[in-house]
Amino acid sequence: MNSSNLDHIFSEQGPLAETIPGYRIRRQQLEMAQAIEAAIKGNQQLVAEAGTGTGKTFAYLIPALLSGGKVIISTGTKTLQDQLFNRDLPAVRDALKVPITVAMLKGRANYVCHFHLERAMNEGRFISREDANYVHKIKAFAENSSTGDKSELTDVPENATIWPAVTSTRDNCMGQDCAYYKDCFVMDARKRALAADVIVVNHHLFFADVMLRDEGVAELLPSANTVIFDEAHQLPEVAGLFFGDDVSTSQLMELARDAHAEFITTAKDCLALPDATAGLEKAVRDFRLIFTYEGSRMPVQKALGLTNFLPAYALMQEKLKALSDVLESQAERDPAIENCWQRGLALQQKLNTWQAADNANLVRWVEVFTQSVQLHATPLSVAEGFGKQLNAQPRSWIFTSATLAVKSDFSHYLSQMGLEQATTGYWNSPFDYDQQALLYVPQGMPEPSSSIYTASVAAAALPVIQASGGRAFVLCTSLRAMREVHSLLKDAFETNGLEYPLLMQGDNSRTELLERFRKLGNAVLVGSQSFWEGVDVRGEALSAVIIDKLPFAPPDDPVLAARIDKMNSEGKNAFMEYQLPYAVITLKQGAGRLIRDEADRGVLMICDPRLISKHYGKRIWQSLPPFKRTRELADVESFFERNVLAE
Repeated sequence: MNSSNLDHIFSEQGPLAETIPGYRIRRQQLEMAQAIEAAIKGNQQLVAEAGTGTGKTFAYLIPALLSGGKVIISTGTKTLQDQLFNRDLPAVRDALKVPITVAMLKGRANYVCHFHLERAMNEGRFISREDANYVHKIKAFAENSSTGDKSELTDVPENATIWPAVTSTRDNCMGQDCAYYKDCFVMDARKRALAADVIVVNHHLFFADVMLRDEGVAELLPSANTVIFDEAHQLPEVAGLFFGDDVSTSQLMELARDAHAEFITTAKDCLALPDATAGLEKAVRDFRLIFTYEGSRMPVQKALGLTNFLPAYALMQEKLKALSDVLESQAERDPAIENCWQRGLALQQKLNTWQAADNANLVRWVEVFTQSVQLHATPLSVAEGFGKQLNAQPRSWIFTSATLAVKSDFSHYLSQMGLEQATTGYWNSPFDYDQQALLYVPQGMPEPSSSIYTASVAAAALPVIQASGGRAFVLCTSLRAMREVHSLLKDAFETNGLEYPLLMQGDNSRTELLERFRKLGNAVLVGSQSFWEGVDVRGEALSAVIIDKLPFAPPDDPVLAARIDKMNSEGKNAFMEYQLPYAVITLKQGAGRLIRDEADRGVLMICDPRLISKHYGKRIWQSLPPFKRTRELADVESFFERNVLAE
């Protein structure tokens, strides 16, 4: 393959123009494809930022499919994974007429497990009446499905509480000892992936596997010639989850539940078993009760200072050991009991390791959820760990996203990921932002630390929402601000007789909320982190994106605090080298929701006065798309009169 071949493929007379409805030539797309082609040929690392509308998916798919090698494509979300597998890859394959086999591999929790489904039906213990109804639908699905992928069963919600009972985890999978091993959907998916030319995975799966050797990618990676990460801005955070050592109390509760199930089915005469499972469950619940509220993230020093933390932790370890001892005495009776015993031993090791962890590159911290407590040991840097993967053997690595650079400077991302050998490429969006969009920073806003700040955001947002006729996202940097803004807007709409439908993240699933937002056509959606990225609303339904404040990571985040301390102790400027680039990349994601195609028009409103008043503000807005800028509400109103409402 040579570049003239790419010139033809992307040309007006080429196969894409012939087969893809609405295809348009974009210079940036061709240049990006040429850079990726060169990286694949030379087994190089390429970090590529491509603005919204570049068509980066086709820019990497075409050279990848024409390369003749085995390709792993990793995406940020399962939604994007499904889109690639079901829509984009078949379209490119058909256009190029290449005989490529494609497979999709998801984490095991996405596939129905015959063993656990059978056991759940035999036990008949369900959290709700819905679950008892769902289990029969899942049984019928498992008998007729070729993949067992739960996303294909639309009759059962993805968040239904039945799913953990009918899928497997790394801990409770029986492997080759399972009676259903030959019919296993997970094993089938892995076999298809091993045989395919192109495999689509997601970031969590990729890193879970690289570290845990559990999900099937470990078998794929040695034979892969090219690895492509789409939405690559998410990698530092995802990699951090897997390069550390974590253990959750939910794993202990699952062990107790599974061990009790084995008592009912295969070890009814072992009366010590239900006592041991009940003892562990109580110890785990008591440990959770030490923490006053959910949603908190605290460094280990604060957790250790809580009354009863150490005795409750020790009791949990003691009850886990007691259960493991009982399981050991019964292990020969059945492979499932032996599996529980091995899990008990592994969890004892994890609890001991977390308690004793002493590594300058690890920060220990605790995260509290409604029902569980997660104990984390997170690396301050993934560069070294990931660097080993990069250089293990010759292959090309492609990292692409709409948000990787700060003012076209990639140094922050390169250092985070250990990409010392990488070349970089930067392609601006082909959109005419100067004509299509306006950046509005209101005057007279208080400092974000002010007690009246959120109320000021809602007050400043109201006339913009009126000018745009609803049709707005209000993106907040915290759940607390989101709820307060929603409440204030609700009151303001009633007071002013405004009848725009008002939606809020959490009222329904993200998919359902977006569907409603698009259909209503004049809605206002108030959201937090879930709506800052991966959301695509084209056309007039979304004409304003309002951002409450610059998205600096919360300073009380234990991992961030440890990273800042480490960088500052090394003589670096943690704010300029870490916190600011993080905020810029996150802000670019939020801003990217506004203009999704050539016909879109809209206003981006950033309420935070630091964008103007602070010395670093210029660096931030220069990293955003080149929208026209204003501080006058009248300019916003006339923009909507000219561009949106008049049409």
